[in-house]
Amino acid sequence: MSVFKFKNWEYWSASMFYVPLLPYAFYLAIKARSFGFFSAVNPGIEGSGNGLESKFKTIKLLPKYCKPKSIFIPKNETLANVIQKLKTSDIHYPLIIKPDIGFRGLLVKKIADKQELSSYLKKYNSINLIIQEYIDLKNECGIFYHRFPTEKSGKITSLTLKKYLAVIGDGTSTLSELIKKDQRSQNYLQSILEINISKLDIVYKKNEEIILNVIGNHSKGTQFINGNHLINNNLINVLDNLNKNIDGWYYGRIDVKYNTFDELLKGENFKVLEINGIIAEPTHIYDASKGSYFDALLGIKKHWKLIYKIGTTNKKLGIGTYTNLTYFLNIYFSYRKYLKEIAKLNVN
Repeated sequence: MSVFKFKNWEYWSASMFYVPLLPYAFYLAIKARSFGFFSAVNPGIEGSGNGLESKFKTIKLLPKYCKPKSIFIPKNETLANVIQKLKTSDIHYPLIIKPDIGFRGLLVKKIADKQELSSYLKKYNSINLIIQEYIDLKNECGIFYHRFPTEKSGKITSLTLKKYLAVIGDGTSTLSELIKKDQRSQNYLQSILEINISKLDIVYKKNEEIILNVIGNHSKGTQFINGNHLINNNLINVLDNLNKNIDGWYYGRIDVKYNTFDELLKGENFKVLEINGIIAEPTHIYDASKGSYFDALLGIKKHWKLIYKIGTTNKKLGIGTYTNLTYFLNIYFSYRKYLKEIAKLNVN
């Protein structure tokens, strides 16, 4: 681990944020008298959004006004059939493609043309995929929302502004040189060079911003900025209205693309890229400039407590049901199996 990564814990392994909290998770399970209390949190989403749910099915839950055009691509689908589905759904290049089951930006890619689509399908058509229209709005954020089933209004506990990885032209250096000199870009060097391969020899004007990746995941270089100071009643109202249109969703994070924050506060001109359930993180915790590593652990702990409260309440009200320990273990081993399958695809 480089000195830069060691000092910036946003790059630390996920285990550093969850293993220390496992005793608390066991405590909640004992208190709920079930290791599967989390499964009652979001009865409208497969597994309450444990990470193995279909993204396509979850996207279908969204109301039309904020739902991106999306199509499901079953494993081993032919290129010809995919192209026909794109035409039928009126989805044009560029577009976004990703696994139907995915997390932390896994294999998410912006596709520019038919050739890139064909290459992607040849490599990854052994898994189910989802294609979405590319939402050409300027900004992206993650909003963490929850609502207790006994209450009419919910709360926003995390707002993360996303800053895409970018470099600034100096009038003399090629893009390749700018990328290699940029400290943050160095942490994603190989993938960033591949994404921008057609532009690496271009010399950009002085002070010109060059966005290197438009996928809003930390694994793709996007910087997470704590925006909790922007949470207000207007934004809560927008999320309450959205929540009313999604049956069985009480807890999680939505990833949103929007034009201006003022429009977002009015509920205008925005699209929800994904709904994430119980596995979602309050991603503002990864802004190391606004807190410590221990603040991040506390943030996750507080959200796990919300999972417990909502899950047990839903169980009492008959809204949701608990699963058993066997199901919990199946989730764990299914994760491992799926990640191994993806790893093999990346090697080939």
